[in-house]
Amino acid sequence: MSKINNYLYHPFPIEQGIKQNNIKKSETKKTSNFDQVLANELEQLPVKLSKHAKQRMDERNINLSNAQWNKIHSKLIEAKNKGITDSLIITQDAALVVSAPKNTVITAMNRKEAEAHIFTNINGTIILNDA
Repeated sequence: MSKINNYLYHPFPIEQGIKQNNIKKSETKKTSNFDQVLANELEQLPVKLSKHAKQRMDERNINLSNAQWNKIHSKLIEAKNKGITDSLIITQDAALVVSAPKNTVITAMNRKEAEAHIFTNINGTIILNDA
């Protein structure tokens, strides 16, 4: 664009400029939507963590591998099919209380803490020794 006698000179018709601007805006929207969808997919584990459970896992340095999460997820599906709603999942390193219908870990503790703990309000237990 150049300035001629205090008027702006457009080297192309204004309609084309508007269409080009609209294309750029829609491309930006598509990119931002894609970025958001990708971020959401990457954040999703097969099993969700409540804010409380995430905090407990961080504090207690409990880390589960993707293979462990996948195994937990498949066992939760089995538990749901048997009518279990709230489950205690015991792995080699951790004990997790999970809401099966919501597919969400409610709280987590390491196995040492779990030894002296009484678990209430659960109607099923899943023990994963090899996970």
